Amino acid sequence: MRRLGIHGLAAAAIVAVSLTLGILGYHFVAGLSWIDALLNASMILTGMGPVDMLRSDTAKLFASFYALFSGVVFLVTASILVAPIAHRLLHRLHLEEEEEGGGGGVGQGARRTRLPTRKS
Repeated sequence: MRRLGIHGLAAAAIVAVSLTLGILGYHFVAGLSWIDALLNASMILTGMGPVDMLRSDTAKLFASFYALFSGVVFLVTASILVAPIAHRLLHRLHLEEEEEGGGGGVGQGARRTRLPTRKS
């Protein structure tokens, strides 16, 4: 539970920093008011799309790069949130390959389940 909380805080921090970058960019580059910059940045970050029409080429370039950045942030955030759950699930299922020769190493003494091999 502690690991999930830490990962949740990390994901929230990434989203907060990304939203702040978007707000600052829309305000200073596109010339939008603070509330409109917040609206546009949050809509792009959540994948809904832009709200205000951008007039300058610089603002359009910023919006384009921010949209690409937001897609990557979405994938990273989802991965950070799913990682501790997947990790716990794999531990519960004991899915790991057994080493040849009954080798020791990390997890020595843990119950191991052999993965099924494909017969041809």
